[in-house]
Amino acid sequence: MKESLCYKILREHLTDGDLVPGSEIAIRIDQTLTQDATGTMAYLQFEAMGIPKVKTEISVSYVDHNTLQMGFENADDHLYLQTMNKKFGIHYSRAGNGICHQVHLERFGRPGATLLGSDSHTPTGGGIGMIAIGAGGLDVAVAMGGGPFYLTCPKVINVHLTGSLRPWVTAKDVILKVLALLTTKGNVGCVVEYTGPGIKTLSVPERATITNMGAELGVTTSLFPSDEITRDFLKAQARESAWKMMLPDEDARYDRVINIDLSEVVPMTAQPHSPDNVIAISAIKGMKVDQVAVGSCTNSSYKDLMTVAGILKEKKVHPDVSFLVAPGSRQVFEMIAQNGALADIIASGARIMESACGFCIGAGAAPKTGSISLRTNNRNFEGRSGTQSASIYLVSPETAALSSLKGELVDPLDYPAEAYPSVTIPEQFFIDDSMIIPPSETDDPVFRGPNIGEPPYTDPLMDEISGVIGLKVGDKITTDHIMPAGQRLKYRSNIPEYSKYVFENVDSDFPSRTLALKEQGQFTAIMGGESYGQGSSREHAAICPMFLGVRFVIAKSFERIHTSNLINFGILPIIFKNTTDYDSIKQGDTFTVKNLRAAVRGGTDIILEIAGRQCGFTLLASPRQREILLEGGLLNFTKKNI
Repeated sequence: MKESLCYKILREHLTDGDLVPGSEIAIRIDQTLTQDATGTMAYLQFEAMGIPKVKTEISVSYVDHNTLQMGFENADDHLYLQTMNKKFGIHYSRAGNGICHQVHLERFGRPGATLLGSDSHTPTGGGIGMIAIGAGGLDVAVAMGGGPFYLTCPKVINVHLTGSLRPWVTAKDVILKVLALLTTKGNVGCVVEYTGPGIKTLSVPERATITNMGAELGVTTSLFPSDEITRDFLKAQARESAWKMMLPDEDARYDRVINIDLSEVVPMTAQPHSPDNVIAISAIKGMKVDQVAVGSCTNSSYKDLMTVAGILKEKKVHPDVSFLVAPGSRQVFEMIAQNGALADIIASGARIMESACGFCIGAGAAPKTGSISLRTNNRNFEGRSGTQSASIYLVSPETAALSSLKGELVDPLDYPAEAYPSVTIPEQFFIDDSMIIPPSETDDPVFRGPNIGEPPYTDPLMDEISGVIGLKVGDKITTDHIMPAGQRLKYRSNIPEYSKYVFENVDSDFPSRTLALKEQGQFTAIMGGESYGQGSSREHAAICPMFLGVRFVIAKSFERIHTSNLINFGILPIIFKNTTDYDSIKQGDTFTVKNLRAAVRGGTDIILEIAGRQCGFTLLASPRQREILLEGGLLNFTKKNI
């Protein structure tokens, strides 16, 4: 059978199961990455497994989320990471070295390899032909210990590209176009594979922009072939030896084909408050803007920032606009400093931010009350910027820079093609890996500050559970809704403290109410609508509710990573047999379930008696995951079977 590139790589790494869409398979993981907001708990979990060294080809620990050190917590936890990484065989990328996805693409990614990362935008690696998947930290910890990663064998959606982009139209506009077509819902269990003659017109950073923001589709990952353009990129990074040609078979079979002519793509924007709320900029241009931010793992490459510098050169940012620029890696930062582009950006009136996630996760640069902020990052969920009332529009760096000068949203196609800045990509990039600390043989102690706790365990699944529907929410509940980021991320290794902020911006009384029930021997269920658990891979959106006593999440549908995280921490993700039950069940209703272990073990319907009547639910779990739930979570299961 003619195979997609996705299936070729999966087949090479397959350790269990068959490549039949919808079935569960297991694959060998070559590389892992973590970032500090999710990685700290992942490494605590790895230590708890009792494995002396990581068993991957390479594992890298990045510090890019919690670099604002307001209080001791982040600095202490970073020292824990550095000392732990050195001891257990993990490379440590220091704060300031850059955002994990961009640095990994530049310095470690390898075509044809598998990469598992504790961040949902790990699919950035698909820009060089990797199967790069975001997952919860515990799944990454198991992979570091040599365990396989389990996933649903995907359907493969082929996005066939023809033509080439016009000046002022970008890779960001391409992925926004794809989001307009596929939306953020209904793509669980799929992979997007890009093919066609149009891919030859896209550089690796442009491809990586597309695969990065493909995470918002809800797919397992996205990828491009590895070709001569990939080789040129790796050669410029002095890593040509890592390159190999990775192409799909001619006439490969795909489950769906979408054709996009790049020459017909126009500048787009994602309006508040979802990445798929996409519209052509021409339809809403002229809107006054208050803040503009360029950066994030989606759009902060050398090409992006050189283009921004070219637009800003000898011009001034509008006096009503706060303009922020954050290079994605120290490599890019140093190169634009050396060639003078950074001076042009500074002279325009821009504020220069650290090479870190920063404004994308609400860690600094929060916009003013009720403001309009244009940003080049990948998510615009309500409140994620750090300001609940702000409206975030996702745009390309070109749109961002032009709009910062005019003080309003502009359509780049209103500018002449000859005015588009010409950027020459150097044949050799600046290479300095001195801020990546390699592992070493050492018996030095691992530093543990007062913010470091122990990974929380759950008891094996009880046969009878009673409790309360503690919260009822609607569609598209994101992990940002469940566990706020920004200033709260410093508690990521302190679960009792972080748990105080579960659903902080939805129902601030939820933690105290739920914990009180737990102390009375009662458990809690959360009820949601479609696409529950969108967004970040942060497993704390499962760990902290589990700590409070949540044992069921009932929804109309779930997103992939969050489903796995719930199971990993002993929470049952169940969907309605009859969706009309969603309307009739109310927050505050009591529930009881009996013979639960038998139902989970046998894969039969789970029956909850709610408010005096019986309601049937289907558990979203494979046979292996049902065994994990019976044990009370993946950590218990792994320690038992290691």
